Amino acid sequence: MSYTIDRVIKDVDFEDVDRRARQALTDHGFGVLTEIDVKATMKKKLDKDMQAYRILGACNPGMAWEAIGVEPRGGAMLPCNVILREVSEGIEVSAVDPLASMSAIDNGELKQVAGKVRDMLSEVVESI
Repeated sequence: MSYTIDRVIKDVDFEDVDRRARQALTDHGFGVLTEIDVKATMKKKLDKDMQAYRILGACNPGMAWEAIGVEPRGGAMLPCNVILREVSEGIEVSAVDPLASMSAIDNGELKQVAGKVRDMLSEVVESI
């Protein structure tokens, strides 16, 4: 089982994909709670250069409420990370597959919620 939902977008600027990703997340009921500029962090902390790489910590409050309601410690797996990174073919967008990340938790109700979120994130990635 793959642990991410992926798409490469060609002939587009990194910041444009970032804007499009944030809009797609909003359109599907998610908000961005956290943002990590991995490229800047690696430069600052290790003086290492790398291609653009950003992690967006996305959350759909209704789905998070539902997930935590059926598995209170499941919050350790939140938020749903979406990464944007420069690759040779363009900008790759990868969203965590919530079913894969929650697979270690033996809770059928949680897996149903994770499946719904996976479908939502698949739509997000496709719409960017």
